[in-house]
Amino acid sequence: MEHVWLWVSMMMALRLCLSGVAGPTRGRGHRPPKENPIDKITSVTDLKLAQMSGKWFLVSAASKCQYLLENNHRVESTTVALTAPSSPTSPLSVSTLRKLNLQCWEIRQEYLPTKTSGRFLLKGNKPTNDIDIIIGETDYNSYAILYYQKRGKISIKLYGRSERLQDHILDKFEQLAEKQKLGIDFVFPFPKYGFCQSADENHIIYL
Repeated sequence: MEHVWLWVSMMMALRLCLSGVAGPTRGRGHRPPKENPIDKITSVTDLKLAQMSGKWFLVSAASKCQYLLENNHRVESTTVALTAPSSPTSPLSVSTLRKLNLQCWEIRQEYLPTKTSGRFLLKGNKPTNDIDIIIGETDYNSYAILYYQKRGKISIKLYGRSERLQDHILDKFEQLAEKQKLGIDFVFPFPKYGFCQSADENHIIYL
């Protein structure tokens, strides 16, 4: 089991990275609430979740997380399957597949809807660990760009319906990352081979 918990620790660290964690903040007395950076990002209006459903390949990620900076050579090919909710108030089901030591694992999560189209909330074990998620752009058929914020720090992921995307989409992702002060040194491509197809019930984790 030791390797399982090692993998879970790695996945949590990567998840925190891609959610924009920068460590705890310290306040001095009472201050007015800080501006929420993700509120400046426009989400897809009139998002059609049924068309978002299905399999997506993680093509690239932009983040300043120290773990990712030091371990980007260890990232694995990753796919995500989205299942549209049965009603507007139901969560978006998200299933992530990747490998550890040649074994496929699945992570299952639920993105809670908000009042804003294209914006979701992934609940943490306490409010400071909640993650705001915005679907910033998608054409439903080829690519999707998602923003993640935790504790005021933003990371971005680029997904594709195939493992390879056209250059103009990759360029667009880098430009959007640059706007979030995530230059090319903080953009990390993910492998385009070795994808998992499924995981057995003993290798499923709920987060």
